[in-house]
Amino acid sequence: MIFGLQGKTLADFATLVMERATQTIIILFLIAHFGAAQNATKTGAEEFPVGVILDLGTLVGKVTGTSIQMALEDFYAVHRSYNTRIALHIRDSRGNNIQAASAALDLLDNHNVQVIIGPQKSSQASFVLDLGNTTQVPIISFTATSPSLYSGGLPYFVRATLNDSAQVNSIASLIRAYGWRQVVPVYEDTDYGRGIIPYLVDALQIIDVRVPYRSVITPSARSGQITQELYKLMTMQTRVFIVHMSSDLASKLFIKAKEVGMMKKGFVWIMTDGITNLIDSLNPSVVEAMNGALGIKFYVPKSEELDSFIMRWNRKIQLDSPNDPSLKPSIFGLWGYDTIWAVAQAVEKIGFNNGTLFQKPAAPRTSTSLDTLQTSAYGSELLNNILQNKFSGLSGYFDLSDRQLQVSTFQIINVVGKGWREIGFWTVENGISRKLNHGKFMTRYAQSVSDLNNAIWPGKSTEIPRGWEIPVSGKKLQVGVHRSMYEQFMTNEKDPITGTTKASGFSVDIFEEAVKRLPYALPYEYIAFDNNEDRGRAGYNDFVYQVYLKVMRA
Repeated sequence: MIFGLQGKTLADFATLVMERATQTIIILFLIAHFGAAQNATKTGAEEFPVGVILDLGTLVGKVTGTSIQMALEDFYAVHRSYNTRIALHIRDSRGNNIQAASAALDLLDNHNVQVIIGPQKSSQASFVLDLGNTTQVPIISFTATSPSLYSGGLPYFVRATLNDSAQVNSIASLIRAYGWRQVVPVYEDTDYGRGIIPYLVDALQIIDVRVPYRSVITPSARSGQITQELYKLMTMQTRVFIVHMSSDLASKLFIKAKEVGMMKKGFVWIMTDGITNLIDSLNPSVVEAMNGALGIKFYVPKSEELDSFIMRWNRKIQLDSPNDPSLKPSIFGLWGYDTIWAVAQAVEKIGFNNGTLFQKPAAPRTSTSLDTLQTSAYGSELLNNILQNKFSGLSGYFDLSDRQLQVSTFQIINVVGKGWREIGFWTVENGISRKLNHGKFMTRYAQSVSDLNNAIWPGKSTEIPRGWEIPVSGKKLQVGVHRSMYEQFMTNEKDPITGTTKASGFSVDIFEEAVKRLPYALPYEYIAFDNNEDRGRAGYNDFVYQVYLKVMRA
């Protein structure tokens, strides 16, 4: 019985829901679960309890929620004769770590779930993973990407997505191709945001690129705080920024960056895949603010199955969420879809019968307690089957044998207008290149911008930014100059209007040419250390000694 609809059909239930308020994702899941339960009863199939923990109010939660529902329907439409049926128990963590852990306890203790799909965030996963180890229930997340989560001490954690560290070499290759020598990471102050930084810095050090500053922004930062941090970045020489944060925080960042003038000519913005993978579902005003940015995006090979899924997904979202037309299927939704298929196939293989699910004594359940949790009767076998199941899914080749997806191909995109365009690809074997040719690159170990399509940079510029500018404010390098006996080598004079010292000569030309070749801005000013009477050797020796003493003259 659901909501007192004893004896009602699925059609009756759906009609009643439509007569009420606008459908929510939670209700949609309940409908799907009710339908699956009816179908299981008709076919005599055994129900296998599986928990799902998502942040249903977020962009990722909405997209993946719809994809999971469709995966369940599609799988059993293809495998009608299977003796098992997954019964999903959906929980909303509401973006809270404690709520996610509480939901996991409830699913394990009160619903005997044998697999938990989720939670959504890396910080939430940190709270839940120990429960999976304790109960030997596989925890499968297709959204928790922090490198810190993958450990030999977490045998029941499976990452059905890429580790964030998988993309750092593609970012380093991109930076090397354009010749930039300094970059500033801009990331959120969470497990997800911090997790990638050590790997990113290491990858940049290998190609001799410096990280002079790290910009950390809290997810709860107000507009004024974001603006203040951006103004701080503007005072620095570096103009190349790598943004690694949630799509919500990134949206605020780019809107503010445009407001303060940091989305104009000379700036470089590179987004990690956590943002770029969702770009199709971002608000058009946010995409417009991102114009000129580059992004790393997981590459999904085209297929007829994928095209069919996208068409059906779009139709479904129009019916289920008519007030949210910007939602588009993303790679997270595809990973969620493929995860359901992997779990459903593994469930059928273990020969499940609705007997004892957990090895624990029967006891009345008056509360969720760690003391009542025992080991799963199917967890170990189920985990092994999930890890051994390899197939071509909607997201590409789906292989969890190493307890996480492996690096395949990244797409490099350029945000232009209301969307984006492709400028190249990256793989471990071949580096970056402009095109794919039957899965292989046209060139090998590409290292220059000639191996990428032309990008349109911030400010609609087609000129590749040099990566540095003279900062808005900051100390100038004081360069001492002294007149030589031979003016062709060194001479100086004071500008009668500005009062600044002007220097010229062969030595000055060499110095200024060296400054131009630096990969960063070096503001400087000349300081005269002489007068009309001290052009000889004694005057020059005194000049050198004054520089040694760090004595400056006006």
